[in-house]
Amino acid sequence: MQQSTRGHPGSDAGVHYEGDTEATRRRLRRLAHALDTAIPLPGGYRVGWDGIIGLIPGIGDLAGTALSSYIIVQAHRLGAPLVVLLRMAINVLIESAVGIIPLVGDLFDFAWKANRRNVELLDDHLDRPHEVRRQSTWIVGGLVGVLAATAILLVALTLWLLRLVLSAL
Repeated sequence: MQQSTRGHPGSDAGVHYEGDTEATRRRLRRLAHALDTAIPLPGGYRVGWDGIIGLIPGIGDLAGTALSSYIIVQAHRLGAPLVVLLRMAINVLIESAVGIIPLVGDLFDFAWKANRRNVELLDDHLDRPHEVRRQSTWIVGGLVGVLAATAILLVALTLWLLRLVLSAL
């Protein structure tokens, strides 16, 4: 049964088959499992290859980010809206940014599990698109607001410190 999607200009995502969507969802779930939870540890905790690869200095986090980006590309192909894709990218960005900190970042990488989060977000979007779009809009909007407020505070602090230094001269 053919199902049309909201194809994006310049992409070949104009038409896909419902079976393709389910096959892609299964493939992405397997990838997220391999990257985030495939290796059992004592105590019932599970880690994945993303965290193991991330232990390799320099290239490990870059390789993990590239693998995580594949899930976002597939979400785009399945018609996820921009706000959902941004939310997924934020999950990967958090994991990547914290992941570059030696030791602490590696431990965070094992715990954050951005790939599982993103596949669950995609599944939720495909099952309940309007609800997930609304939630994602609030989350992304809130994050943009926090970042804007932080930038304004940093500029204000810098100007205050500069005025303080110049008045002491």
